[in-house]
Amino acid sequence: MAFLPVTLICTAVTLRVAGRRAGLICLGAGSLFFYGYWEVASLAIIGFSIAWNFGLSHLVARSRKPIYRLAFMWLGIAGNLAALGYYKYVNFFLANVAPLFGATPAAIAMTLPLAISFYTFQQIAFMVDIYGRKMDRVPFAEYAGSVVFFPHLIAGPLLHYQDIVSQFKRRLSVSQATLSAGLPIFAVGLVKKVAIADGLSVYVGSIFARGATTLPDFFSAWGAALGYTAQLYFDFSGYSDMAIGIALMFGITLPVNFRSPYKATSIIDFWRRWHITLSSFLRDYLYIPLGGGRVGPVRRLINLLIVMLLGGLWHGAAWTFVFWGGLHGSLLILNHFWRERISPRLGRLDAALGPIYAGATFLAVVIAWVFFRAPNFATAQHVILGMCGLSTLSLPGEVAYLLGVDELPGVTWGQTLPFKDFATLWLLLAFAFALIWGAPNTADLFNLDDKAQFRSDWTAGRSFATAITTGILLWISAFNVFGSAPSEFLYFQF
Repeated sequence: MAFLPVTLICTAVTLRVAGRRAGLICLGAGSLFFYGYWEVASLAIIGFSIAWNFGLSHLVARSRKPIYRLAFMWLGIAGNLAALGYYKYVNFFLANVAPLFGATPAAIAMTLPLAISFYTFQQIAFMVDIYGRKMDRVPFAEYAGSVVFFPHLIAGPLLHYQDIVSQFKRRLSVSQATLSAGLPIFAVGLVKKVAIADGLSVYVGSIFARGATTLPDFFSAWGAALGYTAQLYFDFSGYSDMAIGIALMFGITLPVNFRSPYKATSIIDFWRRWHITLSSFLRDYLYIPLGGGRVGPVRRLINLLIVMLLGGLWHGAAWTFVFWGGLHGSLLILNHFWRERISPRLGRLDAALGPIYAGATFLAVVIAWVFFRAPNFATAQHVILGMCGLSTLSLPGEVAYLLGVDELPGVTWGQTLPFKDFATLWLLLAFAFALIWGAPNTADLFNLDDKAQFRSDWTAGRSFATAITTGILLWISAFNVFGSAPSEFLYFQF
């Protein structure tokens, strides 16, 4: 808890006494401490990654012959992919290839370096931007600082480095104005994580753990699926809000990453609202280089499916993630087909079907999240079958008693969850989805544009009511008022 205030104070003092460059170095040192606190050995890996990418990007920018520039760029990308492949995918590869040769796979003992997917992806993007002359060479301190800047380092948002490097030169500061701008947004994100996401995680984890060997009943299966749907949203959007808030305390703006994704009326719309920066990076650095929509309708859809399959694999080294990506890719293809071939023929009816589209989109997203969350296909299958009612339709005995129901044909009134857990789960779900569908998102609440800059001169900290609300939210989070057990951010594992 002391890390953030200490880093703010040290950076503020250094900026005032020694200037911007020294302040940036102080902030970078604090960021490295933050990263290394989890595992010191990971510092060497990220340090080598920074040196590798900065050195080769320098060669790309300096080389005059196009063939050399291209070679250095691909060498840099290959090095990034090799490191990511070794640390994240080598055991997955061995587990799937060894049986083909009749061998028993032997896993390599290693710990996945924290945030390697994020900082590898971002540095590949930096290399490509340097090659495409979208940005010039930057001093090493600015480059390293942009990589390790701790608010976004662990789980994004994903950044274009020209945006943050330029801000280090123009905006880096710590003052009453920056603190009053960032603290309320940080408080909203913190309470999302601690009070809602962590509260749901206990019940969701319990049901998915049992689902590995048993078929959950109808209510448990839906509780798990909807619970994880809400948990992941409040966990990851909470982290993104905290990142935006902390960055604003240093005078830096990070892009908005979520805009009410569960209000989407199509899968296309969903990916414009969910993890917005990842969608942009997949489009700019994978979909468009593959040809995008310039290569004909069939090839375009194939490119879309490839991007989503690789996006699923990027999230984790498991076939469940690949299936999740493929499922979303297939839904996007269907969505494009419907939008181009069916919707124009429906005329005014298409607009009237908006609520049905929204419901179908949400249902598809919930089902896909089951595969994303499940540790294996057997668990995912059990949960899906339970959601379809192919298990028992059971309620806790206390609920059946309160309803005055003893037994109905084809219905088993048994012990699904303890009554307290059952009631708490569904009350939390009701509260969570009331916020998701009824409350403004963080960007609208604080009147932020896509780059998390205030649309007007108003800043949150100037309002007395906002200051009081911020204090209440911080109090709820700090003292764990709702009694949930703290857990790590879900995207830390990616």
